[in-house]
Amino acid sequence: MLTCLCSRLGKDCPKQILGKVLRKKKLGPEREVRRIRSQIFGEKEQPPLAQPIREKEQGMLVFIISGLVILAYCSQASNERTYQEVVWAVCGKLTGVLCEVAIAVYTFGTCIAFLIIIGDQQDKIIAVMAKEPEGASGPWYTDRKFTISLTAFLFILPLSIPREIGFQKYASFLSVVGTWYVTAIVIIKYIWPDKEMTPGNILTRPASWMAVFNAMPTICFGFQCHVSSVPVFNSMQQPEVKTWGGVVTAAMVIALAVYMGTGICGFLTFGAAVDPDVLMSYPSEDMAVAVARAFIILSVLTSYPILHFCGRAVVEGLWLRYQGVSVEEDVGRERRRRVLQTLVWFLLTLLLALFIPDIGKVISVIGGLAACFIFVFPGLCLIQAKLSEMEEVKPASWWVLVSYGVLLVTLGAFIFGQTTANAIFVDLLA
Repeated sequence: MLTCLCSRLGKDCPKQILGKVLRKKKLGPEREVRRIRSQIFGEKEQPPLAQPIREKEQGMLVFIISGLVILAYCSQASNERTYQEVVWAVCGKLTGVLCEVAIAVYTFGTCIAFLIIIGDQQDKIIAVMAKEPEGASGPWYTDRKFTISLTAFLFILPLSIPREIGFQKYASFLSVVGTWYVTAIVIIKYIWPDKEMTPGNILTRPASWMAVFNAMPTICFGFQCHVSSVPVFNSMQQPEVKTWGGVVTAAMVIALAVYMGTGICGFLTFGAAVDPDVLMSYPSEDMAVAVARAFIILSVLTSYPILHFCGRAVVEGLWLRYQGVSVEEDVGRERRRRVLQTLVWFLLTLLLALFIPDIGKVISVIGGLAACFIFVFPGLCLIQAKLSEMEEVKPASWWVLVSYGVLLVTLGAFIFGQTTANAIFVDLLA
């Protein structure tokens, strides 16, 4: 599922999915494209809330798509089927461990963001059901902390404990439908706005160049699907890099259209007064928007377990590697470890979500890691893959690809450093 956040244009823009290895199916070309597009973006652990998309994001698509193609190429060359395994095989142990730690931190932070999203949407829905004015204090059972906790314990925790997640194979479809519905509602509300909706000041340019760079966490968070791309690539009937390039290009163009429709229309509807979560800007009693909120909640409920599964798998691998034990040798205690890991992960993310109500702060912290998955690790893989070639005379294309890999690493390192420093000194310490 796609997650974007709508923030004030020209100010800091405060939004992967990690996927599962899916069974190979014999599908026609068109269905194959739709299936893979759904898996890459449908299982993304972020619902489509909205984000102001500008020309710079369209330019970033070139780097984003090339990263996906590089990962597919390295996966085929190394015969590995997951993101972290490809990085381990191509770049070595140290880079592989750093990649696994980054995935664990990123998935953990995204799970926190999902719980915050659930609380945001439930607040509006409960206000309509209780027929109370917004901001008014209601009974204890309508308290945000109680409703988030109840929803998490009743739905998310039971879905997170199982060893396999094959039963969630329809989550992609629900997420994509929810994405399109939210985008359609935002566009319709812009074309035919309600009378009480008065847009605030509409900025036509960023307040500063720093504001552009501060938007990078949201952009990277919204388009980060690279970790799940490797297992999805290997789930194709005939995994070929050329075909994969066409598929991800079509998928990214669709994602860009959804983001632009939601972000631009959401911003033009409310101007600088828009909430980071654009749906929060609409009145609680609007039934069409209430349905959109329900879609977002449903998407998050089905996506949190998938993302947790990926993070738990990385934690499990790190633990077993630290103990010097293989998975096959330690099957007996797997269930106990899995339940313990799930409970600790779930409780920590829930507690942090209850006391960090601003999703923008979470995005600003983990958005820099998304840049690593999009730029840094694919760039390192490309460099190492080309350096491992045994040709004595390097053709011009070899130097071009190595230079491009260096560019990716440099760009990703800059975005990660800048956004992380901004998150610490502006968002967290402010």
